[in-house]
Amino acid sequence: MYWKSMSDFIQMGGYGLYVWVSFGITFACMATELFLLRARRLSNEKIKDLL
Repeated sequence: MYWKSMSDFIQMGGYGLYVWVSFGITFACMATELFLLRARRLSNEKIKDLL
C-alpha cells in the first residue's frame, strides 16, 4: 500500500486507531511477559539458594 504522507500512514485509511492501539496492547503484553519471566527466574534462583 502507498501513503502520500505520514498523516495518511498514521490514519491507515480510517483504521489507524484500531491498528495503533492493537500494536500498543501487543507491545505492552510482550513487555509484561518478559518482566514476569525475569521475576519468576529470580524468584526460582532465590528459592534454589535456600535449599
